[in-house]
Amino acid sequence: MSVCLIYFMGFLIFSMLSFFLSLNFMSLDYMMVLEIEMVSVNSSSVVMSILFDWMSLLFASFVLFISSMVIFYSYEYMGGDFMINRFIMLVVMFVVSMLLLIFSPNLISILLGWDGLGLVSYCLVIYYQNVKSFNAGMLTALTNRLGDVAFLMSIAWMLNYGSWNYLFFLDFMFGSVEMGIIMFLMLLAGMTKSAQFPFSSWLPAAMAAPTPVSSLVHSSTLVTAGVYLLIRFNFCMGESMKITLLFVASLTMFLAGLGASYEFDLKKIIALSTLSQLGLMMSILAMGGYILSFYHLLTHALFKALLFMCAGAMIHSLGNCQDIRFMGGMIIQMPLTCVFFMICNMSLCGLPFLSGFYSKDLILEFVSMGNLGVYIYLIYFVSTGLTVAYTLRLIYFVLSGDYNYYSFHNINDLGLDMHKGMMGIIFFVVFMGSSLSWMILSTPYFICLSFLMKMMTIIVVLLGGWFGYELAQLVLSYKSKSLKFIWSSMFFGSMWNMPYISTFGVNYYFLQEGEKIYSTVDQGWSEYMGGQNFYFSLSLLSKFFLIFSSNNLKIFLFLMVMWVVFLVLMIF
Repeated sequence: MSVCLIYFMGFLIFSMLSFFLSLNFMSLDYMMVLEIEMVSVNSSSVVMSILFDWMSLLFASFVLFISSMVIFYSYEYMGGDFMINRFIMLVVMFVVSMLLLIFSPNLISILLGWDGLGLVSYCLVIYYQNVKSFNAGMLTALTNRLGDVAFLMSIAWMLNYGSWNYLFFLDFMFGSVEMGIIMFLMLLAGMTKSAQFPFSSWLPAAMAAPTPVSSLVHSSTLVTAGVYLLIRFNFCMGESMKITLLFVASLTMFLAGLGASYEFDLKKIIALSTLSQLGLMMSILAMGGYILSFYHLLTHALFKALLFMCAGAMIHSLGNCQDIRFMGGMIIQMPLTCVFFMICNMSLCGLPFLSGFYSKDLILEFVSMGNLGVYIYLIYFVSTGLTVAYTLRLIYFVLSGDYNYYSFHNINDLGLDMHKGMMGIIFFVVFMGSSLSWMILSTPYFICLSFLMKMMTIIVVLLGGWFGYELAQLVLSYKSKSLKFIWSSMFFGSMWNMPYISTFGVNYYFLQEGEKIYSTVDQGWSEYMGGQNFYFSLSLLSKFFLIFSSNNLKIFLFLMVMWVVFLVLMIF
C-alpha cells in the first residue's frame, strides 16, 4: 500500500498545483517557455524546452488527478497480483510519458513522450500474459508505429526551419509547402494515436489490459494524445486537411456508435463509446472549434475514467466475467457502484446538467449553426442518437431484470478502496462541466436557432433511447436467432469488418499464403528437384552398387554362364 499511497498523494498534490497555476495563467493570459540546457559542447548546446500555458497546465492537472484516483483504485483491484509494485511503476511511467508530451513545445521531446506512451501501453496491454493479450498488444503497437513513422518524418522535415520548436513556426510559416507536409504527417500521427478510421480496430483490442489501465488510457492519456497534438497544430491546418479530418472523424463517430449497439463485452462497449467521443472531438476540431474540442476532451476524461472504474468493480465482483448477458439486477447487488455508473452514462448521453451536457450540447448547437451541409448535420445527430441507444441498452442489460450469473455468488459494494477512488471523481463528473465553461469560454458562444432545431437534440436523444430499448428486446426475443439479424450483428458488431482488414489482413492472410508457398515451393518441387530427393537418389544408387560389391563372385559366375549360353545359341 505504501507505494500506491506515495504516488497517489504525489499526483494529487501536483494536480492541485497545476490546476491553480492554470487558473492564474488563464486570468493573466500568460505563457512561459522554460529552457533547460542539458549539454553544452564548445558552442553547441542541447536545450530541453518546457511550455507552460493555461492549456498544458489544465490538461496536466486532469491527467494527474485521474491517475492518482486510478492508482488508489488499483491497490484493491490488483490486490491479488504479487507484482503490484511493477504494475504501479508501469502506470507511473505511462503518466510521465503523457506529461512529457503535454509540456513539450519541441518535436524531439514530444517524440520521447509519444513513443513512451506506445511502448508502455504495449507492456500494459500484455500484462495478463495469454494469447489474446499478446495479439492485442501487437496490434496496438504496430498500428501506433504508423503514426510514429509519420512523426519521425515530420521531425526530418522540420530541419528545413533549423529548429524543432514547432511553436515558433505555426503562425508565420502557415501556407508554406514544408509546413503543409509537416501538418499532413502530424494529421496521420494524430489519427493513428486517436484511433480514427481506418486505424480504429486496435482500440477495442486494447481492452485486454487490466481495467485500471483502460480507465487511464481511455480518459486522459494514450488516445487523447492525438487530439491534443492536433489542437496544438490546428493553426496551420489547411482547408483540404480540415475537410478530410471532418469526414474521417464523423465516419469514426458513426461507426463506433453502430459497433457498440451490437457488442456484448462490457469493456468493449465503453471502449467504442470512447472512439465515438474521439470522433466528436476530432470533427469539431476540423470545423475550427479547437477550444470546444479541448473542453469536451476534459469533461469526457472525467466521466469516462469513472465509467471504466464502475465496470471494473462489476467485473471484479463477477469473477472476471465481462459479458453483459450474464449480468442483470446489479442495482440490487451493488447499489453505490450502479449509481455512479448511471451518473456517468447520463453524462455521456448529455443529460442536463451533468458535465457531459455542457460540452456536448454546445458542440451540437455549434454544428447546427454551421453551414457544412446535410451530411454532417445528419451524421452528428444520428451518432448522438446511437450514443443514447447503446447506453440505454447497456443499462437495460446490466442494471434491470434478474441476475443471470451463478446463483451462488458474493457480489457487494464492500470494496472500500475502489469506492474511495470512484468517490474522488464523481463530484467532478457532476459539477466540473459548468465550472470549466466559466473558466475556458471567456466569451460565451452566441447560438441562435429556431425552436425545432433547438429541440432537435432532445428529440434525437429520445429516439435513440427508444432504439436502444428495442434493440435490447430484440436480442432477448426469438427474432435474434434469424439469419438476417445474425448477419447484421456480425457486420456492425465487427466495426464493418474492419478487424478482418487490419488484423487478419495484416498478418493472417499473409501467414496463410506463406504456409502454402512453403509447402508447395520450399517443401514441394524445389525440394523434389534438389535437397531431399537428391539424397534419396544417391542412397538408392549407393545401395545398388553395394549389392554388386557384396555379391561380386556370384555376379561374375552368373555373367560367365550367361555368356556361355549366348555363345552356344549363336553357334547353333
